[in-house]
Formats: sequence, structure tokens, C-alpha cells
Amino acid sequence: MTHAALGATPGSGTAAPLLVAIDGPAGSGKSSVSRTAAEQLGFGILDTGAAYRSLAWTGRRLGLDLDNAAAMENLLDAWQYRITLRGTQQVTVAVAGGLAAADPELESPVDVTAAIREHEVSGQVSRVSKHPMVRERLNAMFRRTVAESGLPGVVIEGRDITTVVAPDAPVRILLTASPEVRATRRAGELPGLTPEQVLADLQARDAKDALVVDFITPAPGVTLVDTSDLNFEQSVQAVIDIVRAAQNAAEESTV
Repeated sequence: MTHAALGATPGSGTAAPLLVAIDGPAGSGKSSVSRTAAEQLGFGILDTGAAYRSLAWTGRRLGLDLDNAAAMENLLDAWQYRITLRGTQQVTVAVAGGLAAADPELESPVDVTAAIREHEVSGQVSRVSKHPMVRERLNAMFRRTVAESGLPGVVIEGRDITTVVAPDAPVRILLTASPEVRATRRAGELPGLTPEQVLADLQARDAKDALVVDFITPAPGVTLVDTSDLNFEQSVQAVIDIVRAAQNAAEESTV
């Protein structure tokens, strides 16, 4: 399995990027808030959920049983994944070796940027993320991606970010909102679905996610940001303020 990379290569002497870890449940706004905050800070953005979505998409495309841990491990051995960290997000996947025989088109990189956001894919993510082996391997990939980015900072958002992927990040944030607010926001992104339908989907996904991650109680050292009563701009500013405060504290400690 290959991993995303951008900027400096290992051993180039580039300073380690400032890491901002943002966790949160589906529909909390973490993706859009994280991306905008990263742009305003001049940082890169690593959307870890895209990797899980891409893995689920690839598995479905190949007709694999997403509930089968061995099948997912075999897929990861052959999986080639790329994601941009700056500018417009682009995600590509390819499959090497014998698995590609099931779909020769996947022998070369396929742009799945839009496809992985489809509602049908969203419902399959928990089937791959429930496997400890999948999380361990993707988490290791995320850490390498950030370390090799060559960027001044990277906002990394998604599941397990504040507790497993980057438990020592200088800035760790749990972004959340009430289920009703999250459903209303998501409904605006999913034409054809009512807020009630989206709420039911979110509640079902929350129940699945609760088996592997706690989105209710922030871990020690994690700052909780409830955006239920904040608009988008206010949510972004709340994140930026936390990052700036951490930067200022770090600068003062070196004086």
C-alpha cells in the first residue's frame, strides 16, 4: 500500500509541521471547517475519512466482502492511494497484482474524488473501519503523510485523530454539534434526502461509530468545540483562535 506525499522528502531537513488534529462525528462540519481553517492558516489539510471511503469504494468495485478482515488486508497489500494536501482535493486509487484482474481499469490510477462522497459509499465506511488492522495500517499511513509533507502545518481530520493517530499533537480539537443540527447541515449537501432521513442515517452511523470511537467525551487535553449555535465562519474562527493560542504559547515558552 502506498501513501500520499507532498513537498519535502524524508531526510530533507525540513522542520516537522505543526499538527492540528480535529475529530468529530459525521455531519459535525469537521471537513469543511478544517479545510477552510487550514487554508486561512496556510496549512495543508489531510482528510483521513477520504482514505476509508476510498478503501470501501475500491472493495465494492472489486466485489469484495467488506466485513471480511482477511479480504481487506489483501486489498490493502495491493492498494495504491494518493490524496492532495493543498488546493482542490484530488483522490486517486489503483490496485496492483492479481486483484486488478477483477477490474483492469484499476491497474492505473482512477480519480474517485467525487465517487467516494456518494451516499451509497458513506453507508459502507463503518464496514471497513471496524477492522482494527485497517485502522492500524491507515493510521500509520496518515502519520507518514504528515511527516513527509514538507508543509509548515497540517490540519488532519477524521476518526481517531485526537486519540490514536495524533495523541501528541500540539492542538487537538473535538468538533461536534447536536444530532438535529448535524442532520440539517448534511441534508443541504445531499439533494433528495429530507433532514429526517439524514437524521436517521446519522443516528445509525453514530451507533456504528460508537463501537470504535467516542465522539461524546473529549479525551484529556482535547478542546471541545460545540458548533450547534455557531455559523460556519464562527466555527472556522473558533478553530483558528485555538491554533493561534497554541502557537503563541509555544513562542512564549521558547523566550
